[in-house]
Amino acid sequence: FSFQVDSTNAGRVLASDAAVFLKKSGLTDLVLGKIWDLADTDGKGILNKQEFFVALRLVACAQNGLDVSLSSLNLPVPPPRFTDTSSPLLLSGAASSDVPWAVKLEDKAKYDAIFDSLNPVNGLLSGDKVKPVLLNSKLPVDILGRVWELSDIDRDGMLDRDEFAVAMFLVYCALEKEPVPMSLPAALVPPSKRKPVSVPGAMPLIPSSAATKESHPSLPPVGILSAKPPLTQ
Repeated sequence: FSFQVDSTNAGRVLASDAAVFLKKSGLTDLVLGKIWDLADTDGKGILNKQEFFVALRLVACAQNGLDVSLSSLNLPVPPPRFTDTSSPLLLSGAASSDVPWAVKLEDKAKYDAIFDSLNPVNGLLSGDKVKPVLLNSKLPVDILGRVWELSDIDRDGMLDRDEFAVAMFLVYCALEKEPVPMSLPAALVPPSKRKPVSVPGAMPLIPSSAATKESHPSLPPVGILSAKPPLTQ
């Protein structure tokens, strides 16, 4: 790992180089930031070899659903997994496209009903509309922050129907005292998000294609009058 990242071989890894490498772990920026803060003990923005190994251990902990904390460093975990984002297969890409979605059909129907009641615009809910629902669960704010990070899969600051179902699924898991994972397991990635994500070149298309796919079925029951007249005229 250190050869891959430390191009100068000075026994030091700069924050910018490490960030590019650590992003290949598939973890959210929130989690990677926490990992960096714990590993960069002197706050200089540079990791020595020992600190870099701590970062790698913490990545492995997060990928296996353990807390990102120094107390997790002594726990037995498999080595961290990194995926080259320039290759067509990402962690949640085509390799996991055959895994059945963890959200059951009957639960999805319930989540869809809540989604529609929040008046989505073009099949999307803004963070402002989702926040009260999340806060209503009375879960700790840091847990809810992680739920949002994991469910906003295409990172557009909005949740579509499938992403909202992921958020609700994670909230109900947390209410049942199940830990919210640090990275989204393959089984939780909605089928609609799996194939496009596996090709990096298609990434910018995800928000718009998801929006157009979702907007048609959700418009009639929700009746977004403000958005409709200009469109039809």
